[in-house]
Amino acid sequence: MSRTKPHEIVERALELSTADGCVVIADEQSTANLRWAGNALTTNGVTRGRTLTVIATVDGKEGTASGVVSRSAVTAEDLEPLVRAAEAAARGAGPAEDAQPLVTGTPASPDFTAAPAETSSAVFADFAPALGEAFARARAGGRELYGFANHELVSTYVGTSTGLRLRHDQPNGTLELNAKSPDRQRSAWAGRSTRDFKDVDPTVLDAELAVRLGWAERKIDLPAGRYETLLPPTAVADLLIYQMWSAAARDAVEGRTVFSKPGGGTRLGEKLSRLPLTLRSDPHAPGLESAPFVIAHSSGDDASVFDNGLPVPATEWIRDGELSRLTTTRHSAGMTGMPVAPGFGNLILDGGGDRSLEEMVASTERGLLLTCLWYIREVDPATLLLTGLTRDGVYLVENGQVVGEVNNFRFNESPVDLLSRASEAGRTEKTLPREWSDWFTRAAMPALRIPDFNMSSVSKGV
Repeated sequence: MSRTKPHEIVERALELSTADGCVVIADEQSTANLRWAGNALTTNGVTRGRTLTVIATVDGKEGTASGVVSRSAVTAEDLEPLVRAAEAAARGAGPAEDAQPLVTGTPASPDFTAAPAETSSAVFADFAPALGEAFARARAGGRELYGFANHELVSTYVGTSTGLRLRHDQPNGTLELNAKSPDRQRSAWAGRSTRDFKDVDPTVLDAELAVRLGWAERKIDLPAGRYETLLPPTAVADLLIYQMWSAAARDAVEGRTVFSKPGGGTRLGEKLSRLPLTLRSDPHAPGLESAPFVIAHSSGDDASVFDNGLPVPATEWIRDGELSRLTTTRHSAGMTGMPVAPGFGNLILDGGGDRSLEEMVASTERGLLLTCLWYIREVDPATLLLTGLTRDGVYLVENGQVVGEVNNFRFNESPVDLLSRASEAGRTEKTLPREWSDWFTRAAMPALRIPDFNMSSVSKGV
């Protein structure tokens, strides 16, 4: 089976199906990684795998039911039992609430029958020597580097009983680098997302981290409270990704989210920010390309297996500070009367600013500069109040200069409320969302200045 081409597996599964409708998704994945600690490589490796998802639909008197079964390492002998399992699941299920006719009419991908794309250790051909140079510089500067580089390539093949034959290749690359003082009392982090590791330089990141470790030589204790705070692009991305995960139209209409209007309806058309912020997704955004059609392995608030293959257009979720779209499937769009707006594969915030984070620091009279956020959890869905911790460096800025590192904090904030209070947005740049990097890497954000960010308590964590 490993020698069988993915499109042939898709075709064979469709031939085996006796259901009224069938969708088959084959995901071919390959990964390459490097890991290091204490200025030396520790491990590296390459892996490959395949996952097959079969979605069977069965029409009944009360409506259409669906059954979904996914398995990895499927052999030729496993293929028919997998298809039959999906059909049995559909026949044993009640009518699917999100049932719609399977998508038709999307032009076939010209490379549908081509072999899957694969990554290999060659993706690090330029990066690895630069990493060695960063190790040497760090060693000479009295600091230790820890971290990893991971590159993944997923070729997804989607075939349906209605004739769709679609294919998308998705590269995802992440670089995370920690610098520590020899006594491990000071730590700084930097991360980058990339498609091919040609646009990331570990020596540049090491130089940035060296500066931050220098800032941390002076320790300053601050109490909990509200502080003017500069959120770097990575922190903004983590918060707005969570906001978008809570932006399903149906939930808002039913009064269950921050986008529900008191008394009924939604907040569509409401001004969320005084800044000209535009939050958008575009599958063709340069450097952030994502699938131009829906790939849904399961149904949920913002996805439907019946929508597989549906074209994904560029969408503005917030336009000039005004809420303009909530995520919808075809089913929830029909329920709510809103346009179809499939879930997002990337996220871009434009704020009209052109200043770098360094320039924003230089114009700060007194405030905090964050490195990143982590352990973000929801407290109240009605307001989207989130809590979490700062990590790997919180710095005090006075008169445009960083004067030292302060203690970590627990924060309590709603990203929607933060947008309403933001007083400045910097220059939009590609960033790696640290908290969600295992699930979402394609983001471009500006730094945001928040006049009164709520540091609710002091944290002793690093």
